[in-house]
Parts: sequence; structure tokens; C-alpha cells
Amino acid sequence: MNQLSTNLSEEQSNSLADKAVGSLRWEVSQIQALLNLPFNDLIHRAQLTHREHHDANAVQLSTLISVKTGGCPEDCGYCPQAARYHTEVENQDMLSLDEVVETAQAAKDKGASRFCMGAAWRGPKQRDIDKMTEMIGAVKSLGLETCATLGMLKPGQAEQLGKAGLDYYNHNLDTAPEYYDEIITTRNYQDRLNTLQEVRSAGINVCCGGIVGMGETRHTRAGLIAQLANLEPYPESVPINNLVQVEGTPLHGTESIDPFEFVRTIAAARITMPKAMVRLSAGRQEMSEAVQALCFLVGANSIFYGDKLLTTENPEADADMQLIKKLGMNPETAEDYSDEAVAASLSSKVADKASSELFYPA
Repeated sequence: MNQLSTNLSEEQSNSLADKAVGSLRWEVSQIQALLNLPFNDLIHRAQLTHREHHDANAVQLSTLISVKTGGCPEDCGYCPQAARYHTEVENQDMLSLDEVVETAQAAKDKGASRFCMGAAWRGPKQRDIDKMTEMIGAVKSLGLETCATLGMLKPGQAEQLGKAGLDYYNHNLDTAPEYYDEIITTRNYQDRLNTLQEVRSAGINVCCGGIVGMGETRHTRAGLIAQLANLEPYPESVPINNLVQVEGTPLHGTESIDPFEFVRTIAAARITMPKAMVRLSAGRQEMSEAVQALCFLVGANSIFYGDKLLTTENPEADADMQLIKKLGMNPETAEDYSDEAVAASLSSKVADKASSELFYPA
């Protein structure tokens, strides 16, 4: 691909920004042109777009739980829940309804407005759907927005989840199409797009993003953003994950993405999908407060909040609130949003670790 000049004229730059709310498709080259902009120019453009569509000082707090951990038959190179990899994640039976409700109530008490449920399945069986619909209804009754990530959905399953009250379904594209086979071989790109179509057809909001820091290039990241932005419509929620390397997975030892490159990716997501909620997902706990602040500046407006959901003390959540206070920001309430959802998390054994280390919304 030809490298585009970073010295775009004001007219050219405005044209790129205008495309975000237009009907034309984004080309990968146009998104790479955004990523190539001088850092300050990119921040400025993303901040303007963010303020046009969102409260620039508000952040949504979401909490996640793994309702079924480990034993997944897929071979996603980043995921410690894959059965074929030797990680510290142990198989865990599906949580009971009472356990999920207790966790959801604890999350709400800590300030979360959205509750996300993830399961390490290739795709749910009907008996799993039956249990999930019960959980979704119970969590919904607490006044929380609900989301789930359960793998690939068969025809009719999304409708059942929607009728139970599911607000959002998460199913990430992970990366650009041309890089996908480097990361996953047990399902293809079209499989993911098919599940997203099932979700859309059922009237459920879409949460769909990807993972960076998996050894991809800037061009690949531009390709991922293009795929997301060109979905019709683009997702209501866009989680951007920064790879958390887990020993025993194939991607352990991959060179980490430069923090400024991660911020650029957030900015490009905001510009190309201006009305979406853009969430800092996996890997946030490894970021400095300064990098997180830059991400908020360029348009991130949702985070996963806290990690130790079943304990009285939650130092991670307390640290999150301290950062939000330092920045003069404020948590959003469920009534103020109709954005995203996602899900995921990890095993009970490693519940004391950041959930982002063990579960990528998939």
C-alpha cells in the first residue's frame, strides 16, 4: 500500500472527518492517512468529533464476569481460555443464577451501569441459551444494562437473547481480514460477520471491536478500523483491546504496541465512528494514568471497572474512581446511555487478576 502524506491540507482533513457521519465507505488508505497525521493534529480532530456527539467529561462504567471459564475449543492466539494452551486458567462450570445476581448487585453498588456476561464457548447450545436468558432477565431486573459474549450464534438464538432483555451482544472482529489467519484458524472472518448479522436482525445493539498489539502493522490497524466503520450501521459500542500477554499462549512474547500508537487507534475509532461508545478494554490496567487520560481525550468514553467483583474491597475500582476524579470526569448512569456492551472475564482461580488479562470480548 502507498504511504499517504501526513501533511494533509485543512480541506483534505475536514473531508476525512466529514466522512464519519456520511454514507460513503471508509477506505483503508483514508484511515491510514488519519493514523499518519501529526499526533497533535489527530488529537485535535478526535476531540472535536468527540465533543460534537458526547459529553467529553463523562465515562461509562461497565463490569464483567465470566459465567463459564476455560475449555474453549478455539485456537485464538491471544486467549488463555483455549483448551489447547497451557495457562493458569482452569475449566470452571457455569455459574449459578444466584452467583451471577450477587455479582451484578455488587457491581451496581460499586457504580457500574452495565453488566457484561461472557462464556468460553465456540457457540452456545440450546441448554446454554436457556440458562443465559434466565441470567439476563435477572440482571435486567436490577436496573442494569445487559450484555453478553457467548461466541458464534446460530439462527434463532439472538432472538431468544433479545426477548430475555439483552441490550448488547459482543462479538469482535479482532483484526483486519488479511491478518486474521495469523491469529485464529478455527473460525473464519465470515463466521464473525454472520453472527453480527444475527444480532442485528434480532434488534440487539452490536458491540464489536478488536485487539491491537498482536504484531500487526499500522496498515493492519487501519484495516480493522475500516471493517468496523463500514459495518452497516457501525457498532454502537467499539471496544479496543490492548493485548495482555499470557504465558502459554502463542502471542506471549510479542513486541508490545507503542502507547502513542494505541492512542492513535482510539482516535481513529472515534473519528470514523463518531456516535459509538469507544471503550478501553483489555490491557487498560497495564497503561499509565497519562496514557489513559490521552485515550479519554481522543474519545474513549467507557471502561471496564474494577476486577474483584465478589469481594468487599475493590482497590482496582477505587483506583479507577480516583483517576476519573483527577481528570474532573464523572461516571455516566445507565439512563444516560444506549451504547455498548461486551463481556468477558476470567476464571475464578485468577479472579484477583485483572479480568482483561484472561478474556477478550469475543
